[in-house]
Amino acid sequence: MTNNGKWLRTSFFWLLITLVIVVIAIFIFHPASDIKQVNVSTILNDIKADSGKGQKDTLNVANNTITLTRGANDSAPKEAATVNDSFDITRVLKDNGIDYSSNSQLVLQYETPSALWSWLSALGGLLPFLLLGGLLIFMMRQAQGSNNQALSFGKSRARMFTGNKSSVTFADVAGVEEAKQELEEIVEFLKFPEKFVALGARIPKGLLLVGPPGTGKTLISRAVAGEAGVPFFSISGSEFVEMFVGVGASRVRDLFNQAKRNSPCIVFVDEIDAVGRQRGAGLGGSHDEREQTLNQILVEMDGFDTNTNVIVIAATNRPDVLDPALLRPGRFDRQIVLDRPDIRGRIAILQVHTKGKPLEASITLDTLAKQTPGFSGADLSNLLNEAAILAARRNKRKIGMSELEEAIDRVVAGPARKSRIISEREKAITAYHEIGHALVARVLPNTDPVHKVSIVARGQAGGFTMLLPTEDRYLWSKPQFEDTLAYALGGHVAELIIFGEVTTGSSNDIERVTKVARSMVTEYGMSSRIGPIALGHKDELVFLGRDFGEQRNYSEQTAREIDEEVRRIVQEAFDKAYNILLQHKTRLIMISERLIKEETLEGPLFESLFNQQLNDAQFESPSILAGMPGVPAAGMGEQKSLPLPKSAYQLPPQFPQSYNGEASA
Repeated sequence: MTNNGKWLRTSFFWLLITLVIVVIAIFIFHPASDIKQVNVSTILNDIKADSGKGQKDTLNVANNTITLTRGANDSAPKEAATVNDSFDITRVLKDNGIDYSSNSQLVLQYETPSALWSWLSALGGLLPFLLLGGLLIFMMRQAQGSNNQALSFGKSRARMFTGNKSSVTFADVAGVEEAKQELEEIVEFLKFPEKFVALGARIPKGLLLVGPPGTGKTLISRAVAGEAGVPFFSISGSEFVEMFVGVGASRVRDLFNQAKRNSPCIVFVDEIDAVGRQRGAGLGGSHDEREQTLNQILVEMDGFDTNTNVIVIAATNRPDVLDPALLRPGRFDRQIVLDRPDIRGRIAILQVHTKGKPLEASITLDTLAKQTPGFSGADLSNLLNEAAILAARRNKRKIGMSELEEAIDRVVAGPARKSRIISEREKAITAYHEIGHALVARVLPNTDPVHKVSIVARGQAGGFTMLLPTEDRYLWSKPQFEDTLAYALGGHVAELIIFGEVTTGSSNDIERVTKVARSMVTEYGMSSRIGPIALGHKDELVFLGRDFGEQRNYSEQTAREIDEEVRRIVQEAFDKAYNILLQHKTRLIMISERLIKEETLEGPLFESLFNQQLNDAQFESPSILAGMPGVPAAGMGEQKSLPLPKSAYQLPPQFPQSYNGEASA
């Protein structure tokens, strides 16, 4: 119906254009003139009068009109009279005694009527009727189209690609070699089925692509469409679901009917979790529209009609909410996991996305891949695009390392907010907070090296400390968690040591520390007191797509022990960070003062500052304390001790209550 309606609108448009051209042509070929309209008697009298004067006139007969030209010059006046078809000009002239045969008094001329003018005149007369007829046809078509649209409500909206225009191929996909191999096998099966049939193999009916967002599920499916050479139907899972019950199932039937007519072919369903969620978990019971659609998908993929060469490829990042009947062999025979790429995968992805982007000779993709751990393929593509935009903004011909570093920061934390105005005190608090993180990470053995420290606001963060892993990590040990918790509390402890109070800047750090510590106790079995027991059962409401609540499957006594263990783990991390920063307080002050001036410290510069010889007298107290009420600057008299804040933390007995001096022996 959509194509018919489009054709109708186009035809009606061209009809109007043609009619306008006809009208314009009529005016062009029939221009207005200064010919005087008279009757036949007047023309005869004028001919006699001009003959008496010895003036020879010309009488032109054409198209039921006689035209008299009184004289031989170009400016001679003209008169015209309209006559009927039975009018005989020669007889009328003879009856009035006018000689036309010798051409002495009058020249009589007959003009042959133009065929073009006849057609144009006929069309001009028919023009109103054509317009009225076209309007009636258009109105009838519109009324018929509304009825057809209602009948086509259950038709599939899948887009079909024939495969003869391969915009994306497997060469454009990198970092997911195992998934490429699986899909290349499907393409080979479609192109050379006899190779597999000879061994008794059957083509897989379905492939489920599983992975976090941005790992290339849709991209690799587009590559299949470009490589397969067979019809490729693409549709989103949400396009099946409508308000009316039965529409989704009807669209599923229509989709598979189209696929069967074009078999062998491939059907790609993106975000299948929108329609394939587990049945019985919705609000509408078994008659929910989504469940009816899922039932139809199950029947079409593996029902009684099994002799179809239709392969279904689906993508989702929530395989845990899919219905078990959808995941069984015979429907989705294979589940292909697309995870975030490792360093080799990131190098391959960068090689793909750097095509057409000129890089400076000093840039190596290995270095860039090491600086982007945890990035997905979409993140890396966005990273290089941001770097290219920055280079163009700076009027550079090539992308440099400075643009790539800035692009990494933009992808991780957002664009810099350099126009944000903050006070010197808040700037100093942010600097000491971030250096507190960095110093603890530098000293502890189970944390990653410091890559960058910045107090430039990005996104929602007032500053950030970036650690760069030396290798891809998939497993975490208890010592790694403990050192990471101490690193996360480093900013909070630094504020406490230097300023004697804490700010809201540590809220996110404390939240993450508490969550990790509780997971260590209740999920990972890293508490010797609780033991290797999983505590707490999460109630997943799959129709919401998220964890809605947690059911306590343990007693009040166990809950108290869990809270005590979490508090103990957090307290030990706090004590570890406090001990480190108190021992390196001079370095904390010295590096923080440098960060306040430069706003950003790269990893090598931070390392050199950490290893620098210290002058205890110079960095005895932060310069920012000179502006604090009641606290004189260093060297200007006895400095008062800042009071211990009312905190739930119990400091170790070997640490003094004063935060303004170094640790006592």
